[in-house]
Order: sequence, then structure tokens, then C-alpha cells
Amino acid sequence: PSSMPFTEADFADAWQRSTELIPTLGGAKVGHAFNGIFSFTPDGAPIVGESRDVQGLWVSEAIWVTHSAGVAKSLAEQMITGHSEIDMHECDLYRFEKTDLVPSNVARTSAQNFVEVYDIIHPLQPKVEPRPLRVSPFYGRQQELGAMLLDGAGWERPHWYESNSVLLEQLPEQWQAPKREPWSAQFWSPVSAVEAWRTREAVAMYDMTPLRRLEVGGPGALALLQKLTTNQLDKKVGSVTYALMLDATGGVRSDVTVARVAEDRFQVGVNGPLDEDWMLRHADSDVYVRDITGATACIGLWGPLAREVLAPLTSADISHTGLKYFNGRTIHVGGVDVLALRLSYVGELGWELYTDADTALRLWDTLWEAGQAHGVVAAGRSAFNSLRLEKGYRSWGTDMTTEHDPYQAGLGFAVRKAKGNFIGASALQEERGGPVLTCLTLDDPSHVVMGKEPVLIDGTVAGYVTSAAYGYTIGKTVAYAWLPAGLQPGDHVAVQYFRDLLPATVMAEPLVDPDMNKIRC
Repeated sequence: PSSMPFTEADFADAWQRSTELIPTLGGAKVGHAFNGIFSFTPDGAPIVGESRDVQGLWVSEAIWVTHSAGVAKSLAEQMITGHSEIDMHECDLYRFEKTDLVPSNVARTSAQNFVEVYDIIHPLQPKVEPRPLRVSPFYGRQQELGAMLLDGAGWERPHWYESNSVLLEQLPEQWQAPKREPWSAQFWSPVSAVEAWRTREAVAMYDMTPLRRLEVGGPGALALLQKLTTNQLDKKVGSVTYALMLDATGGVRSDVTVARVAEDRFQVGVNGPLDEDWMLRHADSDVYVRDITGATACIGLWGPLAREVLAPLTSADISHTGLKYFNGRTIHVGGVDVLALRLSYVGELGWELYTDADTALRLWDTLWEAGQAHGVVAAGRSAFNSLRLEKGYRSWGTDMTTEHDPYQAGLGFAVRKAKGNFIGASALQEERGGPVLTCLTLDDPSHVVMGKEPVLIDGTVAGYVTSAAYGYTIGKTVAYAWLPAGLQPGDHVAVQYFRDLLPATVMAEPLVDPDMNKIRC
């Protein structure tokens, strides 16, 4: 149905213009022609993979002619060996959120993709509709604070808050960001510098609700998670563990944070629907895997004054020894049950505070009121991304995929081979070779890049940028890039940003608080 009879008149004008542009085409003849009907999905990418419900049923849809041979190769590899040489998570059959698959939403997003298919789209450009679709319990408060909202996985996610613009006059000079050129200045505001500053020097509240959470429980829950992850999870109740999930070749399928909340029940922070699919494919009948994201909410309370805000609100001991780093427990805050996990993705003291969706607004208001005496601000994803890069924290799907193993990605600390067999263990080699994820800073503080730019060594392309953001704490743009092993701190490279070559320097990581003194206090 996607191949219609060729109509020569529709092709004639384009062919004439092509021969004017490339004269050598003038003598060519059309040997085979058809009218291809474009096939679109909610995110514009193909749908490739094996059904979870019917073993051996493979799907390959919305494949354009330009992609056909590559997709065929990848699909054949998956059918024969179980994995693809090229990471295919952006085309996976199970990558979509439930909201993506509502028929009216499919129609709207696919129609928009048709309009934009040949446009140059900014990396942060949000969907036009359907919005708003998924909102956290804090959405009303965010609107009151003037949140600049972009969408991610259907969620409205604050990138900064205009209410913080009044603090720009107080922002110390060393924290002020340079003026940006027009492209990178889209969907960005200098207010992000204020939010980063307050996170590093006071306290900030981040809405972390959109990060997907699974509850994995039952008699076989521990055995399943031990099989799927690289780290040791057989720990006491209350422990929190960062781990990786690998494929059979040792490539990184995902990274997860696993909190053991009971003997046979875990809360697992994952990256999206593909992680849930992976667990469901491997779960036996004595395990359940349940998405609890929409039923819960999360506030990241981070900054050196975070304990001053939280401690008076609870009778629980949340001192450094009372609730240690990478541990969690249920506490009560303002009459609300809260699962407090001592984690920090921005590199500051604090907690991820989880509660039920129906009590979440009460938690926000309690923390917000208590935080006023300590200079609390609401902070968004723009500041968050800057702070996490300064700490060298990786983002799966951007900084690493199945094409990379843990050691290449700088995540060997999350691998415990001695715990026993887990998927991918036999394929891991600490000296696999190949490129490694490398920390760079741009030499000129006024230069900003955004990710996916080529990186050159001695004039030759040697790799590419994964994540990048201006680092407000250090006053330079931070970029992580896949580059040849062997580079040393102080070595010089160049990042190609459009037509410009921007000098950059290899750096030792992390750039901020390498001894972890700010978090472990």
C-alpha cells in the first residue's frame, strides 16, 4: 500500500532541476520508478523489533528507501544473534509511551512529522500538540512561577522559571553566562545560571516526577534484578544501588537506580519503556513489574542548605550518619509519607523525595514554605543538565548505548563480576579497546555547543560530542565526546560547530568536587 504507480509529470520538474544542478545526470534514464507514500510514526523513526507477545514475530515498519538496507542488516543481526551492531533503541518497537499510541495522538504527531520532515529542527524544539498531556501534581505551582515548559515523553517539564529572573541582579559575576549566538540561544535563558548558582550555594527544588519508576516485586524479584544488572543488589532493605543493564555483547542497554524498599520489593528508576519491556521479557511468573510513575511524584531537594530545610520538617534522623549516601527510608514530612533516597544527580547534598500523587502538592508546599528562609528556588532542566555534566554523570541513550561497554563509558565502578552470572558478564573485558567517553571544556568561555558535533584531532575527525552544556560553576562549556583512547588531560582538540572549529581541551573528570565532599556530608 505504500508503493503507488509512478506519475512522470510529478517527477519532471524535480528531474529537470536535478540535471541543472548535476549536469552529468542529463544522459541518465529512469530504470525503475514508483510513488512512495511516506509512513510516519509519533517520533518520525521506524518501528523495528520482535513482539513480546508472539515469539518469532518481527516487525519492520515505516522504513524509508534510504534506510532500507541498513534496517535490513540490523534486523537480520537481531534475528540471528539477538543484537544489532548499531544501536537501535530509537527505532525499537516498544520505545513509545502509552500516551504516544492513543490513535488521535498518533494522527496529530504523524501529521506534524510530515510537515517538518525536511525542516531543520532545533534539538529542544517541543511538540506543538497534543499539549499539555502529562503534568505532575506541581504543574499549577510551576505555572504560577512562570515555568518555561518543554515536553519530554509527553510530560510538561520546566526548563527554567521566569520568577527567578529577579535574582539576576544578585548573580555574582563569575556565575553569569556569556551571550549566546541565535541558534543555541533558542529555548535557553540566563535565568538558568541563577538556578545553578542557588543549587550550588543554597538550595533548590527540582520536579523529578517525569523520570520513570518501576516497582519490581515478588519472590523472584531479587533474582531477576541480579540477572539483569551489573551491580550487587543483594543488600539490606534501605540500600540504593546504581547499576547497568547490558546486552549479550556487554553493551550498555540502560543504567538504573535500584532501591530495596522491602525484602521482595524494589523501586527501580529507569530510562523509559524499553527498560520495562526488557524486564517483562525476562520475568518469571513469581515476579511482577509495574509502572508507578503516574501514581507517584518526586522532588529533588538539593543544595548545601537542603538539610536545613528538611530536618525541621521530620522527626526522622536525616543526618549524614542517620541516612547515609545511597540509602533510603520512609519518613514523614508535613503529614505526608515520603520515601527519601539519599541521591544527587547534580552533585550536591540532598534527597530524591517520593510520595503518592495525591499528597505530592502538600509536600511541595511544605518544602517551599520552609525553604524561603534559606533562599530556595524552583529549578529546571537547563540548570540540571549543566550541573550533572560538571559532575560527569552520564545520560543513557545520549552518552552511551549498546555500542559501548561500561569501561569505555567510564562506568566500570558499577560492575561487580564476582556477584555471579548476569547478562553480558561473559563478554566484558576491561581492555576492550576502541573509543572512550572523554571530558572536554571549550577554551573560549563564549563558545557553546549542543551535542552531536564532530570532534577533530590534528584536523581529522576523530569522534563526536554526546552531551554538552555551559558549566555555570566553572565558567566554560562542558562537552563529553567519544574519542580515541590515550588522550591525556591538557591535550587539545577542536569541536566543529556549524562552520567554525572551536578549540577545546581534554580534562580530568569530574570537574566539580572530585572527592565527593559536597554530597557526603
